Amino acid sequence: MRNSTLLKLQTAIFAFLCVGISMANAETGKPFQKKDFFPHSATTEKFNESWSYQFIFDNGTKAYMNIASLHIPASGRKIGCDLSFWNFKGKSYSVGRQYPKERLVTQKEKNRITIKEEYILENLPGKGHRVFFRTSKNGDFLLDLTFASAFQGIASLNNTEKLGKESYTQFLHIPYGRVSGIIAYNSDTLKIKGYAMMDHSYQTDQPTEIAKRIITFSTRQGNTPFSGKIGIDKNNKLFGYAIKFSAGNKTILKPASLMVNGKAYTGDQFPTGTLEIVWDDNSKTLIQANKPQQKFSLLNNFDGWLAKKAAKVMMGGEPFFYRGQNKDSEGRIIDWSISGL
Repeated sequence: MRNSTLLKLQTAIFAFLCVGISMANAETGKPFQKKDFFPHSATTEKFNESWSYQFIFDNGTKAYMNIASLHIPASGRKIGCDLSFWNFKGKSYSVGRQYPKERLVTQKEKNRITIKEEYILENLPGKGHRVFFRTSKNGDFLLDLTFASAFQGIASLNNTEKLGKESYTQFLHIPYGRVSGIIAYNSDTLKIKGYAMMDHSYQTDQPTEIAKRIITFSTRQGNTPFSGKIGIDKNNKLFGYAIKFSAGNKTILKPASLMVNGKAYTGDQFPTGTLEIVWDDNSKTLIQANKPQQKFSLLNNFDGWLAKKAAKVMMGGEPFFYRGQNKDSEGRIIDWSISGL
């Protein structure tokens, strides 16, 4: 009896020490500053910056929104805005707009970024952050959503990474939050609720020139959200990070390896099986990449063959987004997106 009690005590002490060592080695990141949310100065001709949102609504509809500052050959710096609805009353719709760079207005005193008042990011990322998108191109599109709650994101201590000759900086501002508001297409308007994530990144070259694949995912089990955005650069280097919440703690996870069907995944093609992300704490995330719900070409948002051709030349090919949903090994529902040429 005494030996059994002693063994249990030793096991408990060992488990405590292991957890302590794990927590000591885990990166806790750093809080965001107000300046991180706003546009950054272009340091190169091909400097690219984007604010991206993934909305997963309770009724099964999804919306993806992106605002970007980018360089277009022969046209100079432009502001690109795109929105897509998936399963909006059983159908999918998308739209893209381009504007002169002067249309992007930063109002720091109001914590706003706006483009002609047609596209608005209002209030700092967190509870109360509002996202507004309206256009009458290719139909009447409207998205007006506010975060009713939000888990505050953190940045990696080394959130600017060197990728070859280029650099990449990433902010997971909102890894998980509940949203409510309205979305509409033409005369159909939906009052809607759901969850969302927001990420923000900038790099010294076009994303397709730096990365072969970008993988974004978000999930939640109980009160522990887990979201991330990672990529594979042209030299097969993994970059980006994820945020894991557990027992009230936030932890930064970095990708250690990617596997598909038991083999190392280099990102040269879209994955054809289950994508296994192995993190630096040896935990895993499984994405059933061979079962996408949507395959979307970014060229769909450009008008006419000439504009599509110019965009294809600029991006080095035709960028696709594969998007889907599946359960991982822990039973969590994961919503994911994989992009690349």
